[in-house]
Amino acid sequence: MPDHRTGGGDPAHTLRLLWRQTDDVPRRGPRQGRSLDDIVTAAIELADAEGLDAVTMRALAQAIGVAPMTLYTYVPGKAELLDLMLDAIYTGMPRPDRSGDPWRARVAAVATDNRDLFTAHPWAAEVATGRPPLGPGQMTKYEYELRAFDGTGLDDVTRDAALTYVLDFVRAAARSAAEARSAQQESAWTDEQWWTANAPLLTQVLDERRFPTAVRVGAAAGAAQNAAYHPDHAYEFGLARVLDGLTTLIAATPTTPPAHPAGQPPH
Repeated sequence: MPDHRTGGGDPAHTLRLLWRQTDDVPRRGPRQGRSLDDIVTAAIELADAEGLDAVTMRALAQAIGVAPMTLYTYVPGKAELLDLMLDAIYTGMPRPDRSGDPWRARVAAVATDNRDLFTAHPWAAEVATGRPPLGPGQMTKYEYELRAFDGTGLDDVTRDAALTYVLDFVRAAARSAAEARSAQQESAWTDEQWWTANAPLLTQVLDERRFPTAVRVGAAAGAAQNAAYHPDHAYEFGLARVLDGLTTLIAATPTTPPAHPAGQPPH
């Protein structure tokens, strides 16, 4: 399970921070010389560069050039800060008008937008969001992504579940891709070099008489991808299957007939 999760701070205080409704909140401590947005932006930059574990209140204070105690006059702690960071990157996501596209293209675009988000901010895929940060970025994102299913006939509960299904797939794919990148960065060899160097030993232990299917399929996949695992291929294949499953669901969903004026039966 992820070590980091949203909704870990005081809910009332977090919501006021997310919606920037803090003017009536009593504040003690040094006079603030930065904005809350400055703090959140610096925290995101630190997480992008070094990972979420590097985002401590002390490290963040040092990054922006303030005393650690001054930082607490902006945000109570890392739990609230994490919600603010996620909401900020959600706010910055692209939201072009795709209303003229078929639903499948709209949903695929939502998936790609989220994949791009996790590529730019890998730490975000590690955050458990069972209690989402209900700020303006989160709510705008949710509203926009739900509309990708307009015209499908899905009821509200199923529409929410369908979106969750897509986003869960993208998150899992992003985490696998990040793990693959990390393994590559930590290794002195490329995948191709590793397989070439170990080929003699693998030939001895991977007996095709004992593992005929695994050896045949593994060799074919490795040759096609130039590696045992390729994040792009895994993502494209998986997304297509996700969309195929939703296509079956939507095809089986009864179409709601149009409303008719009171007293006039449908024709």
